[in-house]
Amino acid sequence: MPTSPVLQVKSLGPQWETLDPFLFCVHHDDDYPAANSDMSPKATLAGRNLGQDFSRKDGWSMYHGNPVPGFPAHPHRGFETVTIVRKGLIDHSDSLGATARFGRGDVQWLTAGKGIVHAEMFPLLNTDAGNPLELFQIWLNLPAANKMAAPHFTMFWADAIPNQVSQDVNGLETEVSVVAGQIAGVQPLAPPPNSWAAAAQSDLAIWTLRMQPGARFTLPVANSGTRRMLYFFKGISVLIGGQMISAQNGIELRVDQAVELINGDAPAEFLLLQGKPIAEPVAQYGPFVMNTRAEIEQTMAEYRRTQFGGWPWLQNGSQGTPDHARTHGRDPKRFASHPDGRMEKPEAQ
Repeated sequence: MPTSPVLQVKSLGPQWETLDPFLFCVHHDDDYPAANSDMSPKATLAGRNLGQDFSRKDGWSMYHGNPVPGFPAHPHRGFETVTIVRKGLIDHSDSLGATARFGRGDVQWLTAGKGIVHAEMFPLLNTDAGNPLELFQIWLNLPAANKMAAPHFTMFWADAIPNQVSQDVNGLETEVSVVAGQIAGVQPLAPPPNSWAAAAQSDLAIWTLRMQPGARFTLPVANSGTRRMLYFFKGISVLIGGQMISAQNGIELRVDQAVELINGDAPAEFLLLQGKPIAEPVAQYGPFVMNTRAEIEQTMAEYRRTQFGGWPWLQNGSQGTPDHARTHGRDPKRFASHPDGRMEKPEAQ
């Protein structure tokens, strides 16, 4: 009797369960209203716990932002964030002096390494229409040898991220956006140099899949020891190995055999995360991820002492008042300004 390719199925909550080498995955899908001139929501904020608003009241949250939604300056050490923005924009600022505005299909890959402070704000630019924002933020662990690497961020602009489009025997399409990990000969952009994704043995993949109704698509075999999770976040149902699985579920799949997905009667979307486990101890305290409790305590002491270099961004016209929730104005054009002064912009705006 054939072995089922489905190892486990778990309901998706606000924070999705991940497998080593991943630490965390969250799907933000906010239907923000029209904006005020200061890029805040043109709606009452009454009834929200401002500074800690994860309510999804009226279909959106302020998170830690006020009046602009988002995540003001906060530290990280010992891992990476991969931020895939499907709709809307993010304004990035960090303790290295870098800034960026990215979104609309762009990906930012940030190696926190030995320590960085950054802000991720969600500027709302449309004053006469809604401002939908949709993104994944994925936390990818670093092996002990690279936890104290120099911080580094890489931009994957939407027009440069490779896609693989395949048709099944009925001509129905599945499109795979290849953020990491090659598929069917399609090679991804290079990850940051100290990432686990840059290690030849990692077999790491980050793909998003869009399937037409009724489409069939086969996930390829992965290396021995790799683990794979498929997050079914939009659609109705998918048939895998004879098992019908509804949307809003995470599915751990075998990697030693090709696995066919047969989509149901509606367009479907998936996020796939796979990789060979780093298989090291994990000690985590909030935004710090190390290997031992002693290293966490050392990290906390160092952050209190150095603030990982401090916060260089001040409020306009201020006398030394930090701007922890910095935004980049009303021009919608995307850009990245690196710590060395190098300016980068996507070819297509």
